[in-house]
Amino acid sequence: MDYFFNFEKIAYLQGERPSGCILCLVNDGSEEVVNLTVYREELFAVTVNLYPYNPGHVMIFPTRHVEDVRELTAREELALIRVQRGILDVLDNTHHPTGYNIGFNMGLVAGASISHLHLHVIPRYPRELGIADLIAGKRVLVEDPEITADRIRARIKDHTPSSLIT
Repeated sequence: MDYFFNFEKIAYLQGERPSGCILCLVNDGSEEVVNLTVYREELFAVTVNLYPYNPGHVMIFPTRHVEDVRELTAREELALIRVQRGILDVLDNTHHPTGYNIGFNMGLVAGASISHLHLHVIPRYPRELGIADLIAGKRVLVEDPEITADRIRARIKDHTPSSLIT
């Protein structure tokens, strides 16, 4: 039987973790973590997922450490909706998906490997299923997350939708 491996993901999962919350470190600009932030404002930031499910997979997270969606203030809830709408517009222009999966994973058993609350926005495309999915239950990444971040940053910088303007 053949296997597909993502050695970087294994090293990430089994290796040493930075001290502290990864998303707080990203928000603070720490050199301990890879920073793929594409947008930041007072209450929220948007980063490309380092281990994306699909090209354009981003995470929207509060700039303050929150672990449960019920901890968000009313002001943060409104800001989250605005940022989410804006990043959807940007992804429509940069990656042209035909659908999205959007959601939180709260708690380790729900799939959250980071305790800091974050909203996944995963673009979906027709005919995603490939031979690696069928044979090995693995996904083939077709775009480097750094390239994804550059594409999104350029779109936000040059053509910022009004919904992303604070």
